[in-house]
Amino acid sequence: MSRDLNGLYRALAADTDERVLPAPDRVRRRADRRARRRAAFGALTVAVLVAGTAAGTRWVLTAGPDVDPAPATTTGTPSPSPTAAQPSPPSSRTPSPPARTPDAPPKTSARPPDVSPTSIPDRAFFTLAAANDTGIGDAFIPGPVLPKLCGATPGESGIVTRRARSLAFKLADTPKGYVPDGSYRHSITVYRPGRADDALADLRQAVRDCPTQPGTDGGEGLTSTQRLLPDAGYGDESVLLEVRRPATDYEGAPAVKEVVRLVRAVRIGNVVTVLWEQGWEGTSSPRSQLDKDSRRAVLAIRDWLR
Repeated sequence: MSRDLNGLYRALAADTDERVLPAPDRVRRRADRRARRRAAFGALTVAVLVAGTAAGTRWVLTAGPDVDPAPATTTGTPSPSPTAAQPSPPSSRTPSPPARTPDAPPKTSARPPDVSPTSIPDRAFFTLAAANDTGIGDAFIPGPVLPKLCGATPGESGIVTRRARSLAFKLADTPKGYVPDGSYRHSITVYRPGRADDALADLRQAVRDCPTQPGTDGGEGLTSTQRLLPDAGYGDESVLLEVRRPATDYEGAPAVKEVVRLVRAVRIGNVVTVLWEQGWEGTSSPRSQLDKDSRRAVLAIRDWLR
């Protein structure tokens, strides 16, 4: 053993001999205190680390790194709305019946039946069938709408408006371009509510009161006879009368045969239309032609009044 090492041992022994060792219970208390300090310091360290981790997480979620968001991509299938409500479970309550709406009123005509139109358009007048059209057309001209009936003027009271025309026609078997077979004095008269049926009643009475009429047809001095004929099936009601007089030749002398004129007045609501067949150069027309054209006249007025 070297001299230096022996010197160190002697110095250590001298120093140790001078120090008094603590008692065993004191050593244990010091060790327990030291262990409690270490445990408290470790718990504090863990708490600080947990708090810091939570704060950092909140910062990342709220602020995040300062970078631009990635551009949105569009796909062919639309993604569901993030706010779309999830379907709720069926309710156990019995749904109440839907509120009952009042029934719609029945469709009516554009013009109430108690209101009279104040004007008469061209479309209110019927158009001849193609087989009866002469190509001459019609002419709206003033003039009488009924033959003379011993000075009576039936249907002249309560008029709102009136239009009249003259219209030539041919029979179906007459070639077009020939002389017409007859003509009409066709009129449409609008009456105040409740006066159109009075007009037809006055016409019936005027014919009954005037069985003969001297000097008709342009003052030729020939006596005509008037009478009512049975009639039905036209409009709301109708009146058909016949006017007869002796025929004349081209010089005005009486001929053997008679000329027959037919006049039909038809009421449709507050409107009365009259077809007065006037012939053509002394001719007489068959009633069948008047019947067909009367039906066409009624249909035209009904279409107008809708």
